[in-house]
Amino acid sequence: MLEKLLSIEEKHTDITRALADPEVLSNTQAYMKYSKEQSDLIPIVEKIREYKKLLSDMEGVEEMLRSGDGEIKELAQQELEDLKKRKPILESELKLMLLPKDPRDEKNVILEIRAGTGGEEAALFGASLFRMYSKYAESRKWKIEVIDSSPTGLGGLKEIIANITGKGAYSKLKFESGVHRVQRVPVTETSGRIHTSAATVAVLPEAEEVDIKIDANDLRIDTFCSSGAGGQSVNTTYSAVRITHTPTGLVVQCQDERSQLKNREKALKVLRSRLLELEIEKKDRDRAADRKTQVGSGDRSERIRTYNYPQNRVTDHRIGLTLHKLDSVLEGAMDELIDALNTHYQAEYLKDL
Repeated sequence: MLEKLLSIEEKHTDITRALADPEVLSNTQAYMKYSKEQSDLIPIVEKIREYKKLLSDMEGVEEMLRSGDGEIKELAQQELEDLKKRKPILESELKLMLLPKDPRDEKNVILEIRAGTGGEEAALFGASLFRMYSKYAESRKWKIEVIDSSPTGLGGLKEIIANITGKGAYSKLKFESGVHRVQRVPVTETSGRIHTSAATVAVLPEAEEVDIKIDANDLRIDTFCSSGAGGQSVNTTYSAVRITHTPTGLVVQCQDERSQLKNREKALKVLRSRLLELEIEKKDRDRAADRKTQVGSGDRSERIRTYNYPQNRVTDHRIGLTLHKLDSVLEGAMDELIDALNTHYQAEYLKDL
């Protein structure tokens, strides 16, 4: 590991030297490239220097133990014990920092929520989940924009697709994909019985045009009248857009904007992201199952997380974490859950290595 750390430190030195080169300074593109690389390396280089200092301190203290006597030896022994305790902690932190970064981590997100088993109650739960993610996005100062939705008469959502834009959005939300189960007494339930229903969540990294090239000949584009809120133009102009990708059969629609052009752009954004996900799955079946498996069928028995209202409890079944603060989580306080999931999967990856 030490050789790897020294090579990273050497690379950082080379980049710092390059940034002082007049040729690089005069080339905006090259300067931005090196600046980004330097910025990415700074945290690990600082940790490497901390680790090297610890190793140097240990050598110095061990020398004192060999040559010292009496009180000095006693103090040196205590200091060495403290340094030895610190060493595995630093090594663990460095190993995590050395893990290969998911190149998609900094991407924006396409969030899809669909009501599963449970009828209207499942749709209401879908709306609660969307509110939870919206609150979380808001707390991180991310922008959330609805692309398409199918609301119900009671305020639920049969389906909603949204774009979340912000630094590190995918890195934080990528483990949210799967079936989410709720246990609560529905408003319409007169006998007070607890019902169980479910909704599926899919989190896709937003694909840029450079990531996925779509042949216009592979698209069938239909326009139709919008059916939601939107003023006088609703049901009078063909602003809503439905795009079918004929090679895969994927269908995406958007009717959120009054402009047909904007709806088309948004629908293409979702289509690109779904196609990128399919491409990644083909290349790496072990890391990500196909999209249908990722979100499941929406049946009650398949779940990654349970939200129990009577007990104010949320349980993530993948890592066995239970929090008795469901009310806070639903208000967007998701950091404890998300950080625990990231830590768990980093540890699993380290084990594989």
